[in-house]
Amino acid sequence: MDSIPVYTLAEGVPYGSAMTAQHFGGDNIKGLMLLQDTQLIETLAHFSRERIPERVVHAQAVGAWGEFEVTHNISEFTDAKFLNKIGKKSKTLLRVSTVGPERGDSDSVRDIRGWGMKIFTEEGNQDWVFNSIPVFFVRDPIKFPSLNRSHKRHPATNLTDPTMFWDFHNNSQEGIHALMHLFSDRGTPRSIRHINAYSGHTYKLVKEDGTFHYVKVHIKTNQGVENLVNDDAVKLAGQAPDCHTADLYQAIAAGNHPSWTVYFQIMKPTDAETYRWNIFDMTKVWPRSDYPLIPVGKLTLNRNPANYFTDVEQAAFSPSNMVPGWAPSADPMLQARMFAYNDAARYRLGVNYQQLPCNRAISPVYCPYQRDGFMTFTDNYGGDPNYVGSNLKPVRFAGATGANGYTLGGHEKWVGQIVGFASQVVDDDFVQPRSFWEVLGKQDGQREHLSYNVACHLSGADPRVQDKALDMFSKVHPSVAEMIQLELENLKNSRA
Repeated sequence: MDSIPVYTLAEGVPYGSAMTAQHFGGDNIKGLMLLQDTQLIETLAHFSRERIPERVVHAQAVGAWGEFEVTHNISEFTDAKFLNKIGKKSKTLLRVSTVGPERGDSDSVRDIRGWGMKIFTEEGNQDWVFNSIPVFFVRDPIKFPSLNRSHKRHPATNLTDPTMFWDFHNNSQEGIHALMHLFSDRGTPRSIRHINAYSGHTYKLVKEDGTFHYVKVHIKTNQGVENLVNDDAVKLAGQAPDCHTADLYQAIAAGNHPSWTVYFQIMKPTDAETYRWNIFDMTKVWPRSDYPLIPVGKLTLNRNPANYFTDVEQAAFSPSNMVPGWAPSADPMLQARMFAYNDAARYRLGVNYQQLPCNRAISPVYCPYQRDGFMTFTDNYGGDPNYVGSNLKPVRFAGATGANGYTLGGHEKWVGQIVGFASQVVDDDFVQPRSFWEVLGKQDGQREHLSYNVACHLSGADPRVQDKALDMFSKVHPSVAEMIQLELENLKNSRA
């Protein structure tokens, strides 16, 4: 009997019964409930507070635990310890999400998938916050909030709004490449197990001697890429809205552990200075013909969450979480996200969110300048000095990491005057989308699917917005706009 748990209040006081509450009036149902019943009051009060603020974006997600294993030696490029030995394994938490929809929306909706991956290393947490397509919709961070608002609900009607969506993108045409990925079948993956992930951003691999290389990350599914056609995705949204959640959970539970191969594209700093594409522009890829994929490691998911809220909903990921040997570049979107994601976690989970089990580093943490605040779960560093410059407690500094160390990795000299800057859309922004259109032409039916998918969404927009969207697609190639226009006319006739 001792092994059977006893119901208690959160303070540890045992329940008499979980089904009754204190009542004045004997067995008469007309009696009064009593506020002295702590069990009743605590039950009701906690129920009203058991939801935390929903993520503004990436609310709907599936997640699991796993491991990242190094399979190839890349020590010539970085001193990061989690990458320094073939066969080395690191505990990993992965959360894959849609972007625009709220929590509880359909898994099969047409959207980019966000890829939040936390690697627990002996030097701290390394987060990879990636996407399921290699390019993004904007390259100027000031547009980031507006981009996401345009993909969500209209402020007056509270409906998702094609006019709002296309009006934004018609005026941010640098994102046409990402739009074409979204409206290809890649926008409706069959399952989480069958998608790839891409860093999008350019990062740095850094050595202790100060040498560095630029890097982009590709994570390729070993199950093979599989997507849904639009009509099947729409059908699943009604029949099995949690299809991705169920697929991943059931696969892991059955011992069918999904895996991905991690590759790097690596560029010398001297190449970056003269390369055709701006390597800090998130709307551009590095062609593999110029920078081939170099295999690095393997990600395997092998354990389902013990509790979704504890393990996944409370998880917090940020591009700013970097270990020695991994560093940021001058990518303006990356610089902005390095602030925004941690700030969102502070709002949603509280200032001490790093202490939650799903976020807590496995490496030693000693941060006495960052203490107090709501929900401190540690001893709060006891009486250790909470100010800089004390001689009362021996401390040491690594001396080769952080804001003043080699993690910066070169190319950090800034010149010129401060100006108000916004990037301009130029003809070069349509070159890579044109190449993507050529790739789709080599795949049976994929051009037709993209045209149909765009038309289905665009048909609900204001005619003026439709015209400008067609003009934008014509800059990729006249045939893109022509095929979309034809599908728009077919949809209009079918509804007549």
